[in-house]
Amino acid sequence: MKPTKDNVKLVKEFGASSIASVKGLPKFQTFESGLIYSHRDFDKFMRAIKAKKKCAILSGANASGALHIGHLGVFLTNLHFQKEYGCDVYIPISDDESYVFDKIKTQKEGLKNSYEIAKQILALGFNPKKTFFIIDQLATGIYNLAIKYSKRITASTAKAVCGHTDEDNIGIMFYLAVQAAHINLPLELGYDAVLVPIGPDEDARLRIARDVAAKYNFSKPATVHSVFMPGLDGEKMSSSKPHTSVFLNDSLKAVKKKINRAVSGGQKGIEEHRKLGGNPDIDIAYTYLDALFLGRKESAKIAKDYRSGKLLSGEMKSMLFDKVSALL
Repeated sequence: MKPTKDNVKLVKEFGASSIASVKGLPKFQTFESGLIYSHRDFDKFMRAIKAKKKCAILSGANASGALHIGHLGVFLTNLHFQKEYGCDVYIPISDDESYVFDKIKTQKEGLKNSYEIAKQILALGFNPKKTFFIIDQLATGIYNLAIKYSKRITASTAKAVCGHTDEDNIGIMFYLAVQAAHINLPLELGYDAVLVPIGPDEDARLRIARDVAAKYNFSKPATVHSVFMPGLDGEKMSSSKPHTSVFLNDSLKAVKKKINRAVSGGQKGIEEHRKLGGNPDIDIAYTYLDALFLGRKESAKIAKDYRSGKLLSGEMKSMLFDKVSALL
């Protein structure tokens, strides 16, 4: 996958490093496809893994609704580390964030969504004995840690780094301390290292949590940044636009309908496509296949066949539906 401007900006302007700079990357789809583009201290985390130190993965979810295909890259990466290296996985489901940011109307709705999301994540194959969910309405002890960390985060930092203003409710600003508590919890529990896979939009908050960890003499949490996958319409994927995303609780009928409407890189007609070929770089079905499902040789062959006109857009979409329906 090609990195977005946000991913490139993290490397060029905000001190992140290209994932290509790390030697001995995990042999896993998200690293090989380029879905994971940049990092902070991932090389140190891998050294801790290889030294058999106690390592954890932490990756949160928002309780605003069901997970969609854009979340899969992060959680499949988490699952790989659990299966390959035996890592415990901590998953905060931020029902409180959803509420204070007005993504949901009531806390009751956030709790209901949290349970559904937990089931969807477990269904991917996580080991229940090594996977720990943190739903803040229930795991209220997280707030004691957030109170501790709140003394290390100033209002000016919240405004400068995250763009918060005096008009924001105080829950929004305090959530920075809650998120730092989520991220650093494994370190507080005695783990030697923690990895936090995130999208580029969460990096500013991660940097604050890293600074807090250093102030308490912990090793800074490492992170890898995933590339944002586009929606089926070619624009930014969003839970608020359900028709442009494949959700993990969609029916197969709905999935097929959505995929068939996805932006194509093909020509208007079959004859024209056979003659001129298609453009896989803008074809959403190919983008998803390449990022999440195909090995490098298979992906290259499919792209070549599509450019030559040998492979049709409808066939590309059918391939994606087969992969997604098998997963669901």
